[in-house]
Amino acid sequence: MPWSRRTLPLLLVAPLVARAEAVPWPLLREGRAAALPRHALAPGVGDPPGFRLSNCSTQRTLSDEGRAQARSLGDLFRANGIAAATVFSSGWCRCLETAELLALGPVRREPALDSFFADRGEGAARTAALRALLAASHGGPLVLVTHQVNITALTGLVPASGEAVVVRTGGDPEVLGRFRA
Repeated sequence: MPWSRRTLPLLLVAPLVARAEAVPWPLLREGRAAALPRHALAPGVGDPPGFRLSNCSTQRTLSDEGRAQARSLGDLFRANGIAAATVFSSGWCRCLETAELLALGPVRREPALDSFFADRGEGAARTAALRALLAASHGGPLVLVTHQVNITALTGLVPASGEAVVVRTGGDPEVLGRFRA
């Protein structure tokens, strides 16, 4: 069957919708759930020697594939009715860039989302601060771009790069679903 100009756009959007069928998009749109994406693909593990939070050139940063992954994740939000959100991010450059490339609104740095991979002693305090952030009212869609270690501490799940875990807001952050572009 030959492709027409009408079917091509449907083919491009259909995978975005199909991968997100189990996600509670209405709850995300209403602000009764939050999406916690792990930063998009930034090759490597942990932070390199000489890492400085204030200097992106000392950090693992997004690859070209990671940038495309972050843009696709933003497209997935828009394809499911979320064109704007309250967006918080870890201060790590790979998270900030992921959050910016989602293109859902201004990005605010939030220390509760900062990695504690290199300092596990910070885990309990950061997770408690993240729980408090999730319990607060944000008045609409909420997106919190962070790291695998933070999401795992909160949910017990190990998300892939660019994968988002959806949790209930306003109380106990129960896991409701997960998705990736």
